[in-house]
Amino acid sequence: MTHSFAIESARHTGSVMPEVDKAGERYAADQPQETPGFFLKGSHQLDWGIKNRLARVFSPSTGRTVMLAVDHGYFQGPTTGLERIDLSIVPLLPSCDALFCTRGILRSVIPAETTKPMVLRASGGPSILREELSDEEIAMDIDDAVRLNAAGIGIQVFIGGEFETRSVQNMTRLVDAGLRTGIPVMGITAVGKTMVRDAKYFRLACRIIAELGAQYVKTYYVDDGFETVAASCPVPIVMAGGKKLTELDALTMAYNAVQQGAAGVDMGRNIFQSEAPKAMIAAINAVVHKNARPKEAYELFSSLKAKG
Repeated sequence: MTHSFAIESARHTGSVMPEVDKAGERYAADQPQETPGFFLKGSHQLDWGIKNRLARVFSPSTGRTVMLAVDHGYFQGPTTGLERIDLSIVPLLPSCDALFCTRGILRSVIPAETTKPMVLRASGGPSILREELSDEEIAMDIDDAVRLNAAGIGIQVFIGGEFETRSVQNMTRLVDAGLRTGIPVMGITAVGKTMVRDAKYFRLACRIIAELGAQYVKTYYVDDGFETVAASCPVPIVMAGGKKLTELDALTMAYNAVQQGAAGVDMGRNIFQSEAPKAMIAAINAVVHKNARPKEAYELFSSLKAKG
């Protein structure tokens, strides 16, 4: 049924088009989704290989993860703090649960001796010089992810963007490839430069990404209604760190996100652009895995920073 035909039918029958999303209704954010037989939300019916890789990224003891995001160079080039990944990021590897990076950085910089799981950026196209960022394509073959022993792949999905349909199709193609090879896909809600960032948008974007097969979703935190974003997404959500904040503000955002249903964070700039990155990632770990309150975590950060 075409959109115009549906509207015309509604006029003749007196019916009303359904409301897409009414904020705050029936999300039951205080009632966690059951996870029979596996510790991660929405993952209990996946194949063994995908579950094994998810259990490397997410801690089975807490059900959460501290992913360190350093994939920014795929469209931004040498981002501040990532000019020398061998010097700034490799020393942080022992403190993260997983690293989110590009295959180029993995092969050229990350030591093969590391046992940390790697989640690889799998989309790309326009650089930061372009105004429209949604014109992305799949940027790696699933066979290369297998060859690199990846624990997952991540792809941008531009819900509402100019190239929305292509970005959705990019993701579903990777989901199909991941199901064939046992590699989970992290769908990333991309907001571009001008899109509205509110709970209603993120409920829509996260749900579409999950409905179309991604095993987990990376999205942004919003102050108003984030618990409904997490509750209405049937697979785990990891919070994107976003722009650089003060250390206390970043710790507060991470705390609020996990307390409202996020299964951890995928944080970059708020760690590697911190004055004390090692101290900051330790404080983030305390928030995510030990439920440390923001002030307590900030005290840990300050103490570790003072020790150098």
